[in-house]
Amino acid sequence: MSGHSKWATIKHKKAALDAKRGKTFTRLIKEITIAARSGGDPDGNPRLRTAIAAAKAVSMPADNIKRAVMRGTGELEGAQIDEVMFEGYGPGGAAVLVMVATDNRNRTVSEIRHLFSKNGGNLGEQGSVAWMFDRKSQILVSKEKIGEDDLMALVLEAGAEDLRDEGENWEVLSAPEAHDAVVQALEKAGIETESAEVAMVPQNLVKLEGKNAQGMLRMSDALEDHDDVQNVYSNFDIDENELASMN
Repeated sequence: MSGHSKWATIKHKKAALDAKRGKTFTRLIKEITIAARSGGDPDGNPRLRTAIAAAKAVSMPADNIKRAVMRGTGELEGAQIDEVMFEGYGPGGAAVLVMVATDNRNRTVSEIRHLFSKNGGNLGEQGSVAWMFDRKSQILVSKEKIGEDDLMALVLEAGAEDLRDEGENWEVLSAPEAHDAVVQALEKAGIETESAEVAMVPQNLVKLEGKNAQGMLRMSDALEDHDDVQNVYSNFDIDENELASMN
């Protein structure tokens, strides 16, 4: 199992709580706004189409989506939001990528650096760990929804590259350009996804145990909870039994 996918699964389980706190809405509104800069028509803007689909999946009101698109296209005024990727290391040497959307870069840099150091990690220079990841379409499908052979046939025909066994879920990996086609193929087949995003998937994994494993999860959690953080990716791997004992 990939550490990234474990963390994606953990994030999915946290989604209901995050939605109650408004964190999910805030993150998706920023993503829609940024995506809409490249055009406000979802049919011609795959990133915007994906962001709107994610917003609808958590029952975001249509008016909120419309306003976010209009802020992105400049039809409505709003603060300038910059995308920043932070790179660094967590406990035990796990590589960490933090995707941020902020209207105050200097403040966010300081706060993210503090979260790294407070939780046993350190912020690195640009390019220090990004080379350890590939940008991929990553879709998680519960094993309860479909068998391996049926899913394999469905997603490969739609353009997927790989299907992996991730414990409770199947992980479907594709080139970013194939993301829409694979998602749509699953939708047409009536297969509900646990999560679907264009993500940074680790090439190799770093095994963590004991205090390092606990520290890495604490750090990931702290970063996820920061208001400006859109996504956290890491290459950690934690044994299933150890992960279960922490929950």
